[in-house]
Amino acid sequence: MKRSLTALVAGTILLAACSTPKKTESTAYIANNGKVWASVWQQRSAEYKALCFQAYNTAKWRLDEALKNPGSKPLAVVTDIDETVLDNSPYDAMRAANNQEYSLATWKVWTAKAEADTVPGAPAFFKYAASKGVAVFYITNRDEDERAGTIKNLQRYNMPNTDNEHALLRQTASSKETRRQQVLKNYNIVLLCGDNLPDFDALYDNKPNEMNRSAATGQLKKEFGNKYIVIPNPSYGDFEGSLFNYNYKLSGAQKDSIIRAKVKVDRQ
Repeated sequence: MKRSLTALVAGTILLAACSTPKKTESTAYIANNGKVWASVWQQRSAEYKALCFQAYNTAKWRLDEALKNPGSKPLAVVTDIDETVLDNSPYDAMRAANNQEYSLATWKVWTAKAEADTVPGAPAFFKYAASKGVAVFYITNRDEDERAGTIKNLQRYNMPNTDNEHALLRQTASSKETRRQQVLKNYNIVLLCGDNLPDFDALYDNKPNEMNRSAATGQLKKEFGNKYIVIPNPSYGDFEGSLFNYNYKLSGAQKDSIIRAKVKVDRQ
């Protein structure tokens, strides 16, 4: 009887093991794994904060210099919003951890929440600029239907000039040059702050490849730390677009193949 009971229990366990469906884990792509690490670095590393403080300390020094000789037009600083003023790393981490590609729909769900934190050093610098009578213009490629959430998020931290006049969202073209020229009609732009090179100069427009972007950067090298203040963003940007030849329909596996082909790897 004891032997029969043992056999019955063993058979039941074996049957359960065979009948239980095995869970299959989706492949985590290199590109998404990298974005998770980038988000962790942005959220947790003191080095990220140090680089942001360094950038905005430099911006303050440059602004103080400009204030000594203001010129005939009123002064303005132009800034991007995402990863320059507002920190969207929770959104990037969410989709990357879930192995999801970027989508405009999920992005707009995030921006509508108006819950992004600020980039270290950003609020203090822009409030300082405003206290000196310098206008702050936010030139962003967020869409017009994101305006309400964007303004709400900026006002949450009492950012200056958070109104429709100073928040210039994308209307048609993603290039920011037309909007910069719009500001220049009435103001002298003394500083531009951003995390993506098209935030600064039209040389980066029209989807240039990696080689052309590097050439443009060499051509403009005297402007960085002078008039152009770059905030670190390892998660996304035109560097990624140029890497994938601006093909936004690539699968994760296709992106991984390109990354493997282009990354420098020690061959041991």
